Formats: sequence, structure tokens, C-alpha cells
Amino acid sequence: MKHILLIATGGTIASEDTENGLAPQISSEKLLDYVPAAREFCTIDAVQILNIDSTNIQPEHWLLMARTVKDNYEKYDGFVICHGTDTMAYTSSALSYLIQNSPKPIIITGAQKPISMEITDAKTNLLDSLRFAACPDAHGVCIVFNGKVIAGTRAKKLQSKSFNAFDSINFPVLATIRNNKIVHYVKESCPCSYPAFYIDINPRVFLLKLIPGMDPEFLSWIGEHYDAVIIESYGVGGLPSVEHKDFLKAVDKLIADGKIVVMSTQVMYEGSDMEVYEVGHVAKERYGLIEAYDMTLEATVTKLMWIMAQTKDPQKIKAMFYTTINHDILFQ
Repeated sequence: MKHILLIATGGTIASEDTENGLAPQISSEKLLDYVPAAREFCTIDAVQILNIDSTNIQPEHWLLMARTVKDNYEKYDGFVICHGTDTMAYTSSALSYLIQNSPKPIIITGAQKPISMEITDAKTNLLDSLRFAACPDAHGVCIVFNGKVIAGTRAKKLQSKSFNAFDSINFPVLATIRNNKIVHYVKESCPCSYPAFYIDINPRVFLLKLIPGMDPEFLSWIGEHYDAVIIESYGVGGLPSVEHKDFLKAVDKLIADGKIVVMSTQVMYEGSDMEVYEVGHVAKERYGLIEAYDMTLEATVTKLMWIMAQTKDPQKIKAMFYTTINHDILFQ
């Protein structure tokens, strides 16, 4: 049987009622007590590295998770990380960049209801995750949730309360799990070599969501405090350049100061394409801006954080950003 390590970090799945609402309380070992059937198809050890609400997840916690996997990589056949749902897509994306080309599966899961509740999705999600981690065809970083196996860079939380919380954006689900059966939809050869682990991340990345009436001078403040900014524009992408609201001038200063600017879109599906309209074409051609295309916002943020920790060279940053990792970008 496959030997799996359960890595607990807290989240709703491990929460219990307190006088101030739900808070993580349940230990990693106790979580396993709720899914005894898992020991029929794998052996499991458990470790508790955090016990926090995922709202409190920070980049240093991603490094801790990656380090935990690295330190135990030779001893186990797969890994399941129990995590809160609110920042799970950020974590799955970050781990996709911190642990690349893993021939062993690294699964992130959680729940919308605590595992101790009578009506909960936690037991199914945890059992499915352990089952997929023990699957001989599984590899790399992915989320398992509500019967879906989603590439770590393609997941997004779409429902705040429903069990069907996550979906795969601009990319098909990798597999589904129903009635203890795994059906693969995206098959690829498993990496044969030892994975690439990274130990650094640069959190000085700012995400700016454009709204009508926003003052472009705000970009000056961002440039003073951050190394890179992702501008979440409208539609297929563009920058406002009307009187007293000229974002082109503000971006010009950012570029001159050596800051990295990435353009993305507020539209969830189909991605950006700045060449379509003048408001996008002019900005992209003038500054050679990086474009997120079909990437999720979570992947865009965490990939840039990972890249900015590896190099400060603008051309290398652009080349690395456009290099596909764990299915994160298709259209360029």
C-alpha cells in the first residue's frame, strides 16, 4: 500500500465552535479518526504544522508547507495538505511554483463544513484526497474537492458556502472521483526526476483592481512600496488614459523606476488580449507589458512572487512568466 503523509494546517475542516465562531481546533491525528476507511487502501502518518484559519495564511506559510514536503519527500509516496478554503487557491498555486515537476502527488483539500458536523463535505473530501494521493497515476500539485481534481494553478473558489466550492478556470478538471472510482480526463507522462524545490518568495507584489474614477497617482504609492504590480483591468485589457486620469503616465514612471507591471483582467473566463482595442494595444506596445492571458489571478500573483525571488532582470522575469508550469498558462 502507498504511504501518505497528512499535513494539517487548520481551516474549516478542522474547526469547532467557540464563543467567537468557528476556529481550527482539531488535530491532524483526530482528522484521520473520521475517515477510518482510508486505511483500507493506504498507510497514513500525520503532522500538524499550523492550526489557523486560512484567512491568516501568509507567504511564509507556503514556504513552511513546501519545506515540510521536501523534508519528508523520500519517506512517503504522496502528500495531502488539509487547508482552509478561503486562500486554498493561492496556496495550491504557490506550491505549484515552489515544488515543480513532482512525480509524487501533493494534494490540497479542505471543507465548507467542519469534519465533526453531522452534515459535512469534509469526510468525503479528505477520503477522496487520500485515495487520489494513493493513485499510481497521480503526480504534481492539485486540489481535490467535491469530487474534482483540479490543477493547482487553475483552481478558484466560486461558492462561499456550497459544497461545490471550487472549479477549474480556463482548463479542464484533471480527473473526477465518484463512488470510490477515479476517472482521469487529462493524462500526461509522470516526471521521472526529483522535483525542483524552491525556498524563496518575494511578497512585494501588489494587486490593483481598476474601477472607474480611480486616481492613477495611487500607482506612485505602489511603486514606492512594492517591486511589482498586477493591474486587474476590464474585459480583454486596457489602461484608462483620459484627462486627469492618465494611467499611461503613471505606468511610464513605474517602468522607468524598474518596477514590473503585469496586466490581467477582472473577467474570470477566456482571459485577456490587449491587442484587440487601442486602449490595450498602445499600453502593451509602448511598455512591453507582461500579460496574464488565461491565467487565474491566484496563479498570476503567486507566480510573480516566486519569479521575483529568483531574478530582478525584466527580460528573465518575462521569459519565466510565460513558461508554462503545472498547466498555468496556455495562450500567449
